[in-house]
Amino acid sequence: MLEEIRISSLGVIEDSVLELGPGLTVISGETGAGKTMIVTALGLLLGGRADSGAVRSGARTARVEGIVDGSRLSSFCAAVDEAGGEVEDGRVVLARTVAAEGRSRAFVGGAAVPVATLGDVAEPLVAVHGQSDQHRLLRPRAQRDALDRFGGEPVADALARYQELHARLQGVESELAEVTATQRERAREADLLRFGLAEIEALDPQPGEDASLAAEESRLGFADTLRSAAEQAREALSSEEGAPDALGTVSAARTLLEGVREHDTEAGELADRLAEVSYLLSDVAADVASYASRIDTDPARLAGVSERRAALTALTRKYGDTIDEVLAWSASSATRLLDLDGTDERIEQLRAERARLRVELADAAAELSGLRTDAAERLAVEVTEELTRLAMPHARLSVSVRQAELPAPDADAAGAPLRVGERWLRFGGSGIDQVELLLAANTGSDPRPLDKGASGGELSRVMLALEVALAGTSPVPTFVFDEVDAGVGGAAAVEVGRRLAQLARSAQVLVVTHLPQVAAYADQHVVVEKSSDGSVTSSGLTLLDDAGRERELSRMLAGLTDSDTALAHARELLEVARAAR
Repeated sequence: MLEEIRISSLGVIEDSVLELGPGLTVISGETGAGKTMIVTALGLLLGGRADSGAVRSGARTARVEGIVDGSRLSSFCAAVDEAGGEVEDGRVVLARTVAAEGRSRAFVGGAAVPVATLGDVAEPLVAVHGQSDQHRLLRPRAQRDALDRFGGEPVADALARYQELHARLQGVESELAEVTATQRERAREADLLRFGLAEIEALDPQPGEDASLAAEESRLGFADTLRSAAEQAREALSSEEGAPDALGTVSAARTLLEGVREHDTEAGELADRLAEVSYLLSDVAADVASYASRIDTDPARLAGVSERRAALTALTRKYGDTIDEVLAWSASSATRLLDLDGTDERIEQLRAERARLRVELADAAAELSGLRTDAAERLAVEVTEELTRLAMPHARLSVSVRQAELPAPDADAAGAPLRVGERWLRFGGSGIDQVELLLAANTGSDPRPLDKGASGGELSRVMLALEVALAGTSPVPTFVFDEVDAGVGGAAAVEVGRRLAQLARSAQVLVVTHLPQVAAYADQHVVVEKSSDGSVTSSGLTLLDDAGRERELSRMLAGLTDSDTALAHARELLEVARAAR
């Protein structure tokens, strides 16, 4: 619910605050006082298009702020949080600024956001109805949504089931189209995978084999060099020819230090360390000798290793940088091949699934259509009764629920109409029904679409009658009516006020009006007053007390605020309204 709207430098309004409460709030004022600026301000808060021409003359920026009580609007608070804004004590501040040069900025819960985001967050809060907004009722989708809301939970459940089946059917048809369209490409891919897998299977590479063969080839290719180096190293460590070697040199050094051990303990420790070195050199010499004895020149083995490496290299050029990557490709390709080889079977499965889903969808569509037809009859009766109360006693509203029948398709393919019973019908994400509101404004006249069968005043009353009928099902917490009572007067105006008051029992209602009969039903009455210092005109908002209401109603009745007759009439209107509420 909107708690407050602050308007600064917008049109003729310099700086005003409109405090709103539950129930019916009426805004009135003389022509040109700036009543429409309040609706303009709301439009800006809802993410509407900004007009720099609406910025007050001499001001740099127009600003509109709205405080929303979101304590009972969990989805709204979630949207604020997602936009990066904050909810403080259940309340959210929405703001919009428009610069004189045309730049516009938006804020949600203190966070700067794109204007489109402000619109997405605020749109579910308010439904604005004005002479220009009546076109909303003329859209087929809006009429269908209104009927579905009136149908309540049974229609909502049936629609949800239908939409779930429709989404599954679309998914199946999309996959079927993709698999069928790529069937030839999938066959070619399968052949390539079979060739590659056969090539790998024929060589049967082992994990890490390429690295081990590379090491072995290097060893076999340099066998003579390796053997010569090993023999020379062994001779340097422990000579068999009696030449000086490392063991002899270390042994001599150890003997020298052993000879002076008794004179210095440190010399003895060094002798012990040389003893350890001697043992290590002896072991290394033995290992080097063993290594040299194992190195053989084997041309046949070298040729075999080189040939095997060449074959493995051919695999790594095609399927991976290493044999391990080649084996990984082989495993994934085997899985992919199983999928490709099942293409024909998958196509048949998808076709069977599509046929089954279309049967279920047809049943769901028929159920939804039946519920809509029942709801349409009830809605037509309720709105017609409301129109009678709104001084349209001969008007009759009917709600047409019909389907578009199409020729039977050659095949049950994607995009084909849906067979419901014995008929082939066009269908979409919301069912098979085309919903249209029809109005017969006078006795004996044929029902016609609203845009052809209703005048502006009649359309205003039809819209109000619909909102009253839908009041218990509407998710919108706030309704704004901008002079929708234009073209209405007399007893009809009294009934408009009474119906607005009834709507205000279940929602917050804000009405901009010039009719005293409507204003009399307000829970709070705000007047827009214009003042001028001779050079600049400005308007402000004033919340009226009981005496102020009488004076304003008398002005609206007779253009006079001090006329005893007008004041008496105003008091009478207020008394009638209080009794009716």
